[in-house]
Amino acid sequence: MPSYYEFFAGGGMVRAGLGSEWSCLFANDFDHKKSRVYRENWKGEELKTADIGTLTTKDITGVAKLAWASFPCQDLSLAGGGAGLKGDRSGTFWPFWTLMKGLIKEKRAPHLIVLENVCGTLTSHDGKDFATICDGFREAGYNVGAIVVDAALFVPHSRPRLFVIGVHGDLQSPKNLTAEGPVSPWHTRTLKTAHGKLSAKTKEKWIWWNLPVPSARTVKLADLIEENPTSTSWFSAEDTRQLLAMMSPINRAKVAEAKRQGRKIVGGVYKRTRPNAKGKKVQRAEIRFDDVSGCLRTPAGGSSRQVIVVVDGRTVKARLISSRETARLMGLPDEYKLPENYNEAYHLTGDGVVVPVVRHLAKYLFEPILAVTEERKATAAA
Repeated sequence: MPSYYEFFAGGGMVRAGLGSEWSCLFANDFDHKKSRVYRENWKGEELKTADIGTLTTKDITGVAKLAWASFPCQDLSLAGGGAGLKGDRSGTFWPFWTLMKGLIKEKRAPHLIVLENVCGTLTSHDGKDFATICDGFREAGYNVGAIVVDAALFVPHSRPRLFVIGVHGDLQSPKNLTAEGPVSPWHTRTLKTAHGKLSAKTKEKWIWWNLPVPSARTVKLADLIEENPTSTSWFSAEDTRQLLAMMSPINRAKVAEAKRQGRKIVGGVYKRTRPNAKGKKVQRAEIRFDDVSGCLRTPAGGSSRQVIVVVDGRTVKARLISSRETARLMGLPDEYKLPENYNEAYHLTGDGVVVPVVRHLAKYLFEPILAVTEERKATAAA
């Protein structure tokens, strides 16, 4: 059974994605509320709730095959302040990396190290932050590659994320998992541009990962919507009218077209600040009816919460997306225990990793690499 460490663990969505065939040796998060949910769902004796900067390698148990870190995105996000890896939140990458270097020095190097973050990592400081991360892998003795995965391939949720995957230099990746150059849809134009800015030495250690593309998704946003949610209530008729009044003519036309369809259609709305015809910034409600949810965002720092709009003939209803719906959009089963507090649940899910994405990476990348490694060890010992 392969083992792993889960840093910035949140509610344990990486654990959910890896599944019961993997063994968690150590998990860490600084947030006590998230840690409580982690323990409610996973028992979580391995979880240590503490600032990662206070940890040492003595806190970390055993030798793991995989170390996963979904470090905070705020300073790398396009909507953030642009501090990058020097920021207070995204800068927590550094204590994580110090722990990894410590494990390597102690001959406990993980076979695989995976970083997950927003795609803004690729352009932060004109690509310098991404280059710093990749240089770090090379200097630590790892070959490294990256892919961009949009969760919409697996769930009705538009959520592109960057995954940087390093393999220890002593390991060989199966040839079918790598390509000679970039492969669609995993290597976007932005990723290819960022790769082009890497140093020659780091490019020598670069891997173009090649994963199978999943079968076409059949689940739609409407399939995940609760008829009578308990965590939120339907807006009054007046509140719904006010929401529609906040829409631009283009977005109101989308609602009108949905009414003409004469059937039940579900859309997602986010409130955004946009300039009007006079250049004055006003709050607008922007809707999409493409059977996909907009990207869940944590309701901190002024980010709006997603609103669900249900159009059924000439009837229009609206409300905040429910806690359970956000969990479903992250690929969590309905058995997963959520916080009773709405904001805490939204923050937990909006800050997580989409479960089926982790499972896809584990099935088609991590597990094959580790299997080949074990086969070679067995052959050498025979």
